[in-house]
Amino acid sequence: MPTRREKIEAMLEKEPNDSFLKYGLSQELEKEGDHERSLALLAELRRISPPYVSAFFMAAQQLTKLGRIEEARAILRDGIEEARRQRNDHAAGEMSEFLTGLGSFGG
Repeated sequence: MPTRREKIEAMLEKEPNDSFLKYGLSQELEKEGDHERSLALLAELRRISPPYVSAFFMAAQQLTKLGRIEEARAILRDGIEEARRQRNDHAAGEMSEFLTGLGSFGG
């Protein structure tokens, strides 16, 4: 029986530009501990036009878990700007809160 990741990969073969599927695959890769592939997919989603706003927050959370705090902060700043550009106040607020919380972390 195929895993969730394998199912998403199969769907992506049919819909290679589906941002939601790429985001889902990045989640599965993170769960499996394949952080570099997961972060690479999230970076790709941040570069498309328009950028996939959730990819900023997810990348920052993952980088924080990996102790890469400065990278997380930079991505959050970019994500907050992009969320505001897209008028996504909820996402901008969540990322702002997370960024504020990172103030107590070294890095």
